[in-house]
Amino acid sequence: MTDARKRKKRKKRRLKARIRRTFRQTVMMVAVCLITFALFAYIALLIILKGPSPTFSNMVVSTMWETRRGKAIVRTMFTEDEIEAILSKNAVDNTTTVANVTENDYGEFNIPESEKNRIDVVDVSGGTFKGKLMIIRDPSRVHLGVNSLMPGGNTGYSVQDYVEELGGLAGINGGGFDDPNGKGDGSIPQGIVIRDSKIVFGSPSDYECLIGFNTAHHLIVGDMTGENALEWGITDAVTFGPVLVYDGHACAITGNGGGLNPRTIIGQRADGAVLMLVIDGRQTTSLGASYEDCIEIMLENNAIVAANLDGGSSSVMYYNGKIINNVVSMNGERLVPTAWIVK
Repeated sequence: MTDARKRKKRKKRRLKARIRRTFRQTVMMVAVCLITFALFAYIALLIILKGPSPTFSNMVVSTMWETRRGKAIVRTMFTEDEIEAILSKNAVDNTTTVANVTENDYGEFNIPESEKNRIDVVDVSGGTFKGKLMIIRDPSRVHLGVNSLMPGGNTGYSVQDYVEELGGLAGINGGGFDDPNGKGDGSIPQGIVIRDSKIVFGSPSDYECLIGFNTAHHLIVGDMTGENALEWGITDAVTFGPVLVYDGHACAITGNGGGLNPRTIIGQRADGAVLMLVIDGRQTTSLGASYEDCIEIMLENNAIVAANLDGGSSSVMYYNGKIINNVVSMNGERLVPTAWIVK
Protein backbone atom coordinates (compact mmCIF):
# COMPACT_ATOMS: atom_id res chain seq x y z
CA MET A 1 0.00 0.00 0.00
CA THR A 2 1.42 3.35 -1.00
CA ASP A 3 2.01 6.15 1.50
CA ALA A 4 -0.65 8.26 -0.16
CA ARG A 5 -3.27 5.53 0.26
CA LYS A 6 -2.23 5.02 3.88
CA ARG A 7 -2.56 8.74 4.61
CA LYS A 8 -5.97 8.80 2.95
CA LYS A 9 -7.13 5.85 5.02
CA ARG A 10 -5.90 7.45 8.24
CA LYS A 11 -7.76 10.67 7.38
CA LYS A 12 -10.98 8.72 6.87
CA ARG A 13 -10.55 7.00 10.23
CA ARG A 14 -9.87 10.30 11.97
CA LEU A 15 -12.90 11.89 10.24
CA LYS A 16 -15.14 9.05 11.32
CA ALA A 17 -13.79 9.30 14.85
CA ARG A 18 -14.47 13.05 14.92
CA ILE A 19 -18.02 12.48 13.64
CA ARG A 20 -18.63 9.84 16.34
CA ARG A 21 -17.25 12.16 19.04
CA THR A 22 -19.32 15.06 17.78
CA PHE A 23 -22.42 12.88 17.68
CA ARG A 24 -21.83 11.59 21.23
CA GLN A 25 -21.20 15.11 22.48
CA THR A 26 -24.35 16.38 20.81
CA VAL A 27 -26.42 13.55 22.26
CA MET A 28 -24.98 14.22 25.71
CA MET A 29 -25.68 17.96 25.42
CA VAL A 30 -29.26 17.31 24.32
CA ALA A 31 -29.72 14.80 27.14
CA VAL A 32 -28.31 17.24 29.69
CA CYS A 33 -30.57 20.00 28.39
CA LEU A 34 -33.63 17.73 28.55
CA ILE A 35 -32.79 16.54 32.05
CA THR A 36 -32.16 20.12 33.17
CA PHE A 37 -35.42 21.28 31.63
CA ALA A 38 -37.32 18.38 33.21
CA LEU A 39 -35.72 19.12 36.58
CA PHE A 40 -36.59 22.81 36.41
CA ALA A 41 -40.11 21.95 35.23
CA TYR A 42 -40.53 19.55 38.15
CA ILE A 43 -39.23 22.13 40.61
CA ALA A 44 -41.54 24.74 39.08
CA LEU A 45 -44.50 22.36 39.47
CA LEU A 46 -43.52 21.71 43.08
CA ILE A 47 -43.44 25.45 43.75
CA ILE A 48 -46.76 26.04 41.96
CA LEU A 49 -48.67 23.02 43.25
CA LYS A 50 -47.13 22.69 46.70
CA GLY A 51 -45.72 26.16 47.18
CA PRO A 52 -46.19 28.75 49.91
CA SER A 53 -49.59 29.95 48.64
CA PRO A 54 -52.33 27.33 49.24
CA THR A 55 -54.90 29.56 47.54
CA PHE A 56 -52.88 29.77 44.32
CA SER A 57 -51.96 26.08 44.48
CA ASN A 58 -55.58 25.06 44.92
CA MET A 59 -56.63 27.21 41.98
CA VAL A 60 -54.02 25.57 39.73
CA VAL A 61 -54.91 22.06 40.88
CA SER A 62 -58.65 22.69 40.44
CA THR A 63 -58.04 24.10 36.97
CA MET A 64 -55.72 21.30 35.85
CA TRP A 65 -58.05 18.61 37.21
CA GLU A 66 -60.64 19.52 34.58
CA THR A 67 -58.23 18.73 31.74
CA ARG A 68 -56.96 15.31 30.64
CA ARG A 69 -53.23 16.17 30.63
CA GLY A 70 -53.54 18.34 33.72
CA LYS A 71 -55.21 15.52 35.62
CA ALA A 72 -52.30 13.20 34.81
CA ILE A 73 -49.79 15.77 36.09
CA VAL A 74 -51.72 16.37 39.29
CA ARG A 75 -51.78 12.63 39.97
CA THR A 76 -47.98 12.52 39.84
CA MET A 77 -47.75 15.21 42.54
CA PHE A 78 -50.53 14.25 44.95
CA THR A 79 -52.15 11.14 46.37
CA GLU A 80 -55.80 10.43 45.60
CA ASP A 81 -56.73 11.42 49.16
CA GLU A 82 -54.90 14.75 48.81
CA ILE A 83 -56.61 15.43 45.49
CA GLU A 84 -60.02 14.64 46.93
CA ALA A 85 -59.35 16.96 49.87
CA ILE A 86 -58.34 19.85 47.58
CA LEU A 87 -61.33 19.40 45.28
CA SER A 88 -63.79 19.13 48.18
CA LYS A 89 -62.50 22.45 49.54
CA ASN A 90 -62.94 24.13 46.16
CA ALA A 91 -66.34 23.24 44.78
CA VAL A 92 -70.00 24.15 44.40
CA ASP A 93 -72.23 22.83 47.17
CA ASN A 94 -75.07 20.90 45.54
CA THR A 95 -76.24 19.10 48.66
CA THR A 96 -79.50 21.07 48.60
CA THR A 97 -80.31 20.86 44.88
CA VAL A 98 -82.58 17.83 44.91
CA ALA A 99 -85.22 18.70 42.33
CA ASN A 100 -88.44 20.10 43.80
CA VAL A 101 -91.04 20.78 41.13
CA THR A 102 -94.05 22.84 42.20
CA GLU A 103 -97.16 24.31 40.57
CA ASN A 104 -95.17 27.45 39.75
CA ASP A 105 -93.04 25.37 37.38
CA TYR A 106 -96.06 24.83 35.14
CA GLY A 107 -97.14 28.45 34.89
CA GLU A 108 -97.44 29.93 31.41
CA PHE A 109 -94.95 32.59 30.35
CA ASN A 110 -96.60 35.73 29.01
CA ILE A 111 -94.29 36.70 26.17
CA PRO A 112 -95.32 39.65 23.97
CA GLU A 113 -95.74 38.62 20.35
CA SER A 114 -93.25 41.30 19.29
CA GLU A 115 -90.51 39.68 21.41
CA LYS A 116 -90.95 36.01 20.52
CA ASN A 117 -88.35 36.12 17.76
CA ARG A 118 -85.86 38.14 19.77
CA ILE A 119 -82.37 36.74 20.32
CA ASP A 120 -79.63 38.91 21.79
CA VAL A 121 -75.94 38.01 21.88
CA VAL A 122 -73.71 40.05 24.17
CA ASP A 123 -70.03 39.90 25.04
CA VAL A 124 -69.12 39.08 28.63
CA SER A 125 -65.74 39.39 30.27
CA GLY A 126 -63.94 39.32 33.59
CA GLY A 127 -60.42 39.41 34.94
CA THR A 128 -59.52 36.00 33.47
CA PHE A 129 -62.09 35.34 30.78
CA LYS A 130 -64.08 36.40 27.74
CA GLY A 131 -67.23 34.84 26.39
CA LYS A 132 -70.66 35.14 24.82
CA LEU A 133 -74.10 35.28 26.40
CA MET A 134 -77.11 34.49 24.22
CA ILE A 135 -80.56 35.52 25.48
CA ILE A 136 -83.50 33.69 23.86
CA ARG A 137 -86.68 35.52 24.75
CA ASP A 138 -89.08 32.65 23.95
CA PRO A 139 -88.12 29.40 25.73
CA SER A 140 -90.38 27.32 23.46
CA ARG A 141 -87.75 27.81 20.74
CA VAL A 142 -85.19 25.74 22.68
CA HIS A 143 -84.98 22.05 21.74
CA LEU A 144 -82.57 19.20 22.33
CA GLY A 145 -80.58 17.53 19.60
CA VAL A 146 -79.58 13.93 20.37
CA ASN A 147 -77.08 11.86 18.39
CA SER A 148 -79.19 8.68 18.33
CA LEU A 149 -82.00 10.59 16.63
CA MET A 150 -79.75 12.02 13.94
CA PRO A 151 -79.37 10.36 10.51
CA GLY A 152 -76.46 8.01 9.93
CA GLY A 153 -76.19 6.26 13.29
CA ASN A 154 -75.49 7.37 16.82
CA THR A 155 -71.94 8.71 16.72
CA GLY A 156 -71.42 12.23 18.01
CA TYR A 157 -72.14 15.29 15.90
CA SER A 158 -70.96 18.88 15.98
CA VAL A 159 -73.25 21.57 17.34
CA GLN A 160 -73.39 22.96 13.82
CA ASP A 161 -74.64 19.58 12.54
CA TYR A 162 -77.43 19.54 15.11
CA VAL A 163 -78.47 23.11 14.31
CA GLU A 164 -78.54 22.52 10.57
CA GLU A 165 -80.26 19.13 10.76
CA LEU A 166 -83.00 20.45 13.04
CA GLY A 167 -83.49 23.62 11.03
CA GLY A 168 -82.27 25.83 13.86
CA LEU A 169 -80.62 29.20 14.13
CA ALA A 170 -78.29 28.75 17.09
CA GLY A 171 -76.99 26.19 19.55
CA ILE A 172 -74.60 25.23 22.33
CA ASN A 173 -73.19 21.91 23.44
CA GLY A 174 -75.21 19.91 25.96
CA GLY A 175 -74.50 17.14 28.45
CA GLY A 176 -71.41 15.11 29.18
CA PHE A 177 -70.23 11.96 27.44
CA ASP A 178 -67.83 9.05 27.71
CA ASP A 179 -64.45 10.55 26.85
CA PRO A 180 -61.58 8.07 27.42
CA ASN A 181 -58.19 9.83 27.27
CA GLY A 182 -59.89 12.93 25.88
CA LYS A 183 -60.53 11.14 22.58
CA GLY A 184 -64.21 10.27 22.88
CA ASP A 185 -66.30 10.53 19.72
CA GLY A 186 -69.42 11.78 21.46
CA SER A 187 -71.26 8.51 20.90
CA ILE A 188 -72.10 7.61 24.51
CA PRO A 189 -73.87 10.28 26.59
CA GLN A 190 -73.35 10.56 30.32
CA GLY A 191 -76.24 9.51 32.57
CA ILE A 192 -79.79 10.13 31.41
CA VAL A 193 -80.92 11.86 28.21
CA ILE A 194 -84.61 12.66 27.64
CA ARG A 195 -86.02 13.71 24.28
CA ASP A 196 -89.71 14.29 23.48
CA SER A 197 -90.69 12.93 26.91
CA LYS A 198 -88.86 9.64 26.34
CA ILE A 199 -85.68 8.38 27.97
CA VAL A 200 -83.36 7.72 25.03
CA PHE A 201 -80.26 7.03 27.18
CA GLY A 202 -80.11 5.71 30.73
CA SER A 203 -82.96 4.16 32.66
CA PRO A 204 -85.93 5.37 34.77
CA SER A 205 -84.23 4.28 37.99
CA ASP A 206 -80.97 6.16 37.38
CA TYR A 207 -80.46 9.06 39.80
CA GLU A 208 -78.63 11.98 38.18
CA CYS A 209 -78.29 15.75 38.10
CA LEU A 210 -80.65 16.55 35.23
CA ILE A 211 -80.91 19.81 33.31
CA GLY A 212 -83.95 20.19 31.09
CA PHE A 213 -87.25 21.79 30.15
CA ASN A 214 -90.78 20.69 31.02
CA THR A 215 -94.00 20.92 29.03
CA ALA A 216 -94.44 24.57 30.08
CA HIS A 217 -90.86 25.37 28.95
CA HIS A 218 -89.58 25.95 32.48
CA LEU A 219 -85.93 25.01 33.03
CA ILE A 220 -85.80 22.30 35.72
CA VAL A 221 -82.47 21.39 37.31
CA GLY A 222 -81.40 19.18 40.17
CA ASP A 223 -80.96 15.61 41.34
CA MET A 224 -83.75 13.25 40.32
CA THR A 225 -84.43 9.87 38.78
CA GLY A 226 -85.46 9.43 35.19
CA GLU A 227 -88.88 8.34 36.44
CA ASN A 228 -89.23 11.55 38.48
CA ALA A 229 -88.36 13.60 35.40
CA LEU A 230 -91.06 11.97 33.28
CA GLU A 231 -93.64 12.29 36.06
CA TRP A 232 -92.84 16.01 36.31
CA GLY A 233 -93.40 16.51 32.59
CA ILE A 234 -89.77 17.07 31.60
CA THR A 235 -89.65 16.73 27.83
CA ASP A 236 -85.95 17.30 27.08
CA ALA A 237 -83.02 16.90 29.46
CA VAL A 238 -79.33 16.06 29.74
CA THR A 239 -77.09 14.99 32.60
CA PHE A 240 -74.32 17.19 33.97
CA GLY A 241 -73.76 19.82 36.67
CA PRO A 242 -73.18 21.30 39.10
CA VAL A 243 -76.27 23.43 39.60
CA LEU A 244 -75.18 27.07 39.98
CA VAL A 245 -78.40 28.99 40.67
CA TYR A 246 -81.37 27.29 42.35
CA ASP A 247 -84.75 28.78 43.24
CA GLY A 248 -83.39 32.26 42.59
CA HIS A 249 -80.37 31.89 44.86
CA ALA A 250 -76.69 31.25 44.15
CA CYS A 251 -75.48 27.85 45.26
CA ALA A 252 -72.82 28.04 47.96
CA ILE A 253 -69.21 27.91 46.84
CA THR A 254 -66.18 26.81 48.82
CA GLY A 255 -62.68 27.98 47.96
CA ASN A 256 -62.12 28.88 44.32
CA GLY A 257 -65.21 27.02 43.12
CA GLY A 258 -63.63 24.82 40.49
CA GLY A 259 -60.69 26.61 38.87
CA LEU A 260 -60.49 28.49 35.57
CA ASN A 261 -61.68 26.70 32.44
CA PRO A 262 -63.90 27.00 29.37
CA ARG A 263 -67.54 26.78 30.48
CA THR A 264 -71.00 26.25 29.01
CA ILE A 265 -73.94 27.29 31.19
CA ILE A 266 -77.70 27.34 30.64
CA GLY A 267 -80.13 29.37 32.76
CA GLN A 268 -83.54 31.00 32.75
CA ARG A 269 -85.07 34.27 33.95
CA ALA A 270 -88.41 34.62 35.71
CA ASP A 271 -89.96 35.96 32.49
CA GLY A 272 -89.00 32.75 30.67
CA ALA A 273 -86.01 34.03 28.69
CA VAL A 274 -83.31 31.38 28.34
CA LEU A 275 -79.69 32.34 29.00
CA MET A 276 -76.95 30.43 27.16
CA LEU A 277 -73.42 31.27 28.27
CA VAL A 278 -70.17 30.06 26.71
CA ILE A 279 -66.81 31.07 28.20
CA ASP A 280 -63.56 30.75 26.28
CA GLY A 281 -60.61 29.29 28.14
CA ARG A 282 -57.09 27.81 28.06
CA GLN A 283 -56.01 30.64 25.76
CA THR A 284 -53.74 33.64 26.24
CA THR A 285 -56.67 35.99 25.71
CA SER A 286 -59.00 34.05 28.03
CA LEU A 287 -57.76 31.67 30.71
CA GLY A 288 -61.28 30.65 31.64
CA ALA A 289 -63.91 31.24 34.32
CA SER A 290 -64.61 29.74 37.71
CA TYR A 291 -68.07 28.60 38.72
CA GLU A 292 -68.30 31.71 40.87
CA ASP A 293 -67.69 33.85 37.78
CA CYS A 294 -70.49 32.05 35.95
CA ILE A 295 -72.89 32.44 38.87
CA GLU A 296 -72.20 36.17 38.94
CA ILE A 297 -72.95 36.48 35.23
CA MET A 298 -76.18 34.51 35.59
CA LEU A 299 -77.36 36.58 38.56
CA GLU A 300 -76.41 39.85 36.85
CA ASN A 301 -78.73 38.75 34.05
CA ASN A 302 -81.54 37.91 36.49
CA ALA A 303 -81.37 34.13 36.26
CA ILE A 304 -83.54 32.29 38.77
CA VAL A 305 -82.09 28.91 37.79
CA ALA A 306 -78.84 27.92 36.07
CA ALA A 307 -76.64 24.87 35.68
CA ASN A 308 -73.28 23.92 34.27
CA LEU A 309 -73.18 21.91 31.04
CA ASP A 310 -70.19 20.07 29.59
CA GLY A 311 -67.27 22.49 29.18
CA GLY A 312 -63.60 22.41 28.26
CA SER A 313 -62.88 21.65 24.63
CA SER A 314 -66.59 20.90 24.08
CA SER A 315 -67.69 24.48 24.80
CA VAL A 316 -69.07 26.04 21.64
CA MET A 317 -71.70 28.58 20.61
CA TYR A 318 -73.07 28.56 17.07
CA TYR A 319 -75.21 31.37 15.67
CA ASN A 320 -76.31 32.57 12.25
CA GLY A 321 -74.19 30.08 10.31
CA LYS A 322 -70.93 30.25 12.27
CA ILE A 323 -69.20 29.53 15.55
CA ILE A 324 -69.01 32.80 17.47
CA ASN A 325 -66.75 31.83 20.38
CA ASN A 326 -63.10 30.77 20.31
CA VAL A 327 -63.06 26.99 20.55
CA VAL A 328 -60.09 25.72 22.56
CA SER A 329 -59.66 22.38 20.76
CA MET A 330 -56.79 22.39 18.27
CA ASN A 331 -58.85 20.11 16.02
CA GLY A 332 -61.82 22.46 15.97
CA GLU A 333 -65.34 21.78 17.20
CA ARG A 334 -65.69 18.46 19.04
CA LEU A 335 -68.34 15.85 18.37
CA VAL A 336 -70.91 15.73 21.17
CA PRO A 337 -73.93 13.48 21.90
CA THR A 338 -76.35 16.30 22.72
CA ALA A 339 -76.82 19.98 21.97
CA TRP A 340 -79.34 22.65 22.93
CA ILE A 341 -80.76 24.11 19.73
CA VAL A 342 -82.65 27.36 19.16
CA LYS A 343 -85.15 27.16 16.29
